[in-house]
Amino acid sequence: MLQRTANQNRSWIQALLLAILPVVATSILGQMATYPNIESWYSTLEKSSFNPPNWVFAPVWTTLYILMAYAAWRLLSLPARTPGRLATLTLFYVQLALNALWSWMFFAMQSPVAGLGNIIAQIGFILATIAQAWRVDKTAALCLVPLAAWVSFASVLNFAIWFLN
Repeated sequence: MLQRTANQNRSWIQALLLAILPVVATSILGQMATYPNIESWYSTLEKSSFNPPNWVFAPVWTTLYILMAYAAWRLLSLPARTPGRLATLTLFYVQLALNALWSWMFFAMQSPVAGLGNIIAQIGFILATIAQAWRVDKTAALCLVPLAAWVSFASVLNFAIWFLN
């Protein structure tokens, strides 16, 4: 049985925290902007026929955040000198920041057009993260594919709300 050294344990815990805490913070920040505006503003908007019911978003985002944290943990667990690791992590954290910012732009600012601008940039960074991660850790890259699919769908929803309102 392999035993880890104290340094390896610290590195493992540090990678875990650097993966989980930013994702949890993004989720909490997003909820702070979103929930106060669901009943007061979002419910008054015209939505497309394919807009899912509100209850769908929480389980989908919970699953996506778990996959994102796992992908980040895998990348952070690689040796620091792994070629492409830093670039991948940079792209990952930029898309994560855009993710948190979207809720503030769309819900808190009540601006579908600002949200649309954000989400288009967000998709670009998610796709760049996947492409870069593919070179470094294919499992991490694959964990982000559902995020790209959902955010692409969300961008269509965002566009429809902007267009209809």
